[in-house]
Amino acid sequence: MIIDWSVTQVYNTIMAVATGVGLLLILRFGKHLMNEKVGQLEGWAIGFAIPGFILTLTGAHMTLTWPLSKMGFAFDDIIFGEPSLAFGVMLLAAAVLLWRKANLYMKQDINMKNTKVVSGLLKEELPILLKPLSYFAAAMGLGLISISFAGVGYQLFVAPPEEPISGWFHEYPMVEAVFMSGLIAITGIGATLFPFMLKDNPNPNVVKTITLCWKVAGIIFVLFGAMNYFTHIGLIVNTMG
Repeated sequence: MIIDWSVTQVYNTIMAVATGVGLLLILRFGKHLMNEKVGQLEGWAIGFAIPGFILTLTGAHMTLTWPLSKMGFAFDDIIFGEPSLAFGVMLLAAAVLLWRKANLYMKQDINMKNTKVVSGLLKEELPILLKPLSYFAAAMGLGLISISFAGVGYQLFVAPPEEPISGWFHEYPMVEAVFMSGLIAITGIGATLFPFMLKDNPNPNVVKTITLCWKVAGIIFVLFGAMNYFTHIGLIVNTMG
């Protein structure tokens, strides 16, 4: 198979890495907040902004231009583009919120190195501030679960035989369909439950479920995206003629 790579783009490599890092950052920030270890907010803001910018940029381009349709995979533009755009915008919103809080606390002469004070203020304010955003996160979570059903039902995510490693399973389409659909589904489950974690006294089982879903998904997204830097380069080399 020969592919004209001059007319299409495949960048779900960096999208996968940014998604995984974003999920793990949320969990890390939440853990630091509960342990009253959140201090300098600018660093966290930048940490959320970097994957947020990458996902917003690439997700918007994929959503608006459908580059993968030129390869015959138009459905992948929806599957990867739209959720990446949504998650990227939400990460940027979190970055802006934390940056503004940092400026506000400094104007109030709050010692940003006093992690107990900063964490205490954020624990009180963030659930209220994030509540509106959490509804969109939950709605997109339902969308991810719907994508996972489509992935299994239509046996999507099958890699071309020319792609290293992933292409080994080309003759067994359900392998990648179940793997990717499961990964997307657990991410969606965590997002769907997110509003319930922002209650005054959230159910510990809900918190544990979200943490487990996003921790597993975050690690797999990072490792899978890193692996795809090799497999996608191999696919390009094997199909550029």
